[in-house]
Amino acid sequence: MSKTAPQSQAVLSETAATSSKPSRRIQARQSGVHGKGVFALVDIPAHDTIIEYRGEVITWEEALKRHPHDPSNPNHTFYFHVDDDFVIDGLHQGNSAKWINHACDPNCESEITESRVFIRALRDIQAGEELNYDYGLILPSRHTKKVKAEFACWCGSPECRGTMLASKKSPPKSKDKKGKDKKSQAKDNKKHKNKNKSKK
Repeated sequence: MSKTAPQSQAVLSETAATSSKPSRRIQARQSGVHGKGVFALVDIPAHDTIIEYRGEVITWEEALKRHPHDPSNPNHTFYFHVDDDFVIDGLHQGNSAKWINHACDPNCESEITESRVFIRALRDIQAGEELNYDYGLILPSRHTKKVKAEFACWCGSPECRGTMLASKKSPPKSKDKKGKDKKSQAKDNKKHKNKNKSKK
């Protein structure tokens, strides 16, 4: 039986998490970490919902057909794992949330609520700071030095583990993970687990 993607619901704008906060709060621009990034334009309090990760909701079967988004850079996709059946493809109908970079000691986290993904502040974020969260990419195969290098992290944190892959010893701080996945991962798992970002 074919599965039907969840119906699209009202989404949050990039100006604010709710209509009671009308001013623009974030901006996507060039990042000193890697490629594009997303930056706070105003102070954002801890636990605030910042943006919804938007995109076309598709099945994992369709995601495997589309993979990779960029054949010259197969580790770079905009898939966000929702559950075992569905994934959000931020390349299609997406917003600036797809440009949020990974960090091993992040100031944000991702949270799934009723098949929708929201990015929330883990702590107070000052205007000018780049937003980030732990992608926690899950790769079933052995994490060799070569594989870790393919998913290298450039966050620069003292706690940097050197890779965007989730530690097999402890889970990432995010409540769910974004999986910009890898072709070999798809072969191993048939359903990519999570997103990102060897990006741009």
